[in-house]
Order: sequence, then structure tokens, then C-alpha cells
Amino acid sequence: MSAPEGARTPRQVEEDLVRLDAYRSQLNGLVQQRQILLASRQDHLRARESLDGIDRAEAATEYLVPLGGEAYVRGKVDRAGPVLLGVGSGVVVEMERPKAAELLAQRSGRLDQAVRELEGQIAALDERVQLVSERIENASRSAEARRDVGRA
Repeated sequence: MSAPEGARTPRQVEEDLVRLDAYRSQLNGLVQQRQILLASRQDHLRARESLDGIDRAEAATEYLVPLGGEAYVRGKVDRAGPVLLGVGSGVVVEMERPKAAELLAQRSGRLDQAVRELEGQIAALDERVQLVSERIENASRSAEARRDVGRA
């Protein structure tokens, strides 16, 4: 008895299962990358907001400067002073506030673009997952229907 038109062979179903597993792994990786990008974007936005807040504050305002591990020191910021900004690979550069704010804005824009591109990849991959899942489900129903017909 030959397989009906459009029916998946057991080998094709097995290949679809492997493909589905690979797609899901890729999807997981993309979602993790998206989370990292979003966290980085939030850090950059917070830095820009902090610079803006410092510029709006009165000259003698005292700040708590985070050191990490929920440790802080009290300090006063020199609003006219330069900003130290990481540029990658552990390198920190001293620059004027307007330039630092501009660089942070550019980075945020690039991160937004990267997130949008990643979301497009996630959507395309999710669509593939859905198609392969439907094929597997249809093959399973067809095989079950053939078994039921064979028993009758």
C-alpha cells in the first residue's frame, strides 16, 4: 500500500523532528541574545539619564556612587568635568559630557536596531517552528488514521 499524496514518510518525520529540535535551540539562543541586548540598552539609557540628572541638579548636590555588590560611596560630581566611558576590551576613555552623551545615544540607537533585527530573525524562526510542528502533527494524525482504518 503506497502512502497517500502529501503524506510524510517515517524518515521525513524523523528529519522534521531533528529540524524542529535545531530550530528550537536556535530560537533559544536568539532569545538569550535579545535579553543581553535589551539589558545593555537599559544600561546605556540609565547612563544617559544619570548624566542628564547630574546636569539638572544643583551644584552642591551629594550623590551615592554605586561600587557594586550593593556598596556605595558618597560624593559630589563635577558637572563641568569629563566623563569616563568604556569603549570596549576594558579600555576607558575620558571625554567631555556632550560627546559622552552623544556616544551613549548612538550606542542606544545601534542596540535598538540590533534588537529589531534579532526580533525579525526570532519571528522568522518561530514561523519555521510552527510549520514543522504542523507537519509533524499532521503526519502523526495521518499515521493514526491509517492505523484505525487498518484495524477496521
